[in-house]
Amino acid sequence: MDSSSWLTTLSGDKGKPEVTATIKIRYHDEETARAVWEAVSPDNFQTPKGIRIEADTTDGVVDILITCSRRLGSLIATIDDLLSCVQAAERALGGVLE
Repeated sequence: MDSSSWLTTLSGDKGKPEVTATIKIRYHDEETARAVWEAVSPDNFQTPKGIRIEADTTDGVVDILITCSRRLGSLIATIDDLLSCVQAAERALGGVLE
């Protein structure tokens, strides 16, 4: 993983506070980014009710948006789980590419 960052903001949605985290992970090539994105795409990463994950890849960057209307701890746990999945995908790709 070359770099990652996340930004948390608060917004209101029908009286419920909503927390949003953005994660950007830059890779050396689009092929690696796409393979990691497919491994952690919302179709492959199950989330509890109140948490939504959107992911996309462009120009070697995996962009992940996590929206949470649950407790902040749920968002942190989701980010931790998601980054563990990213790490596992990177390790698996490393084994395949070597």
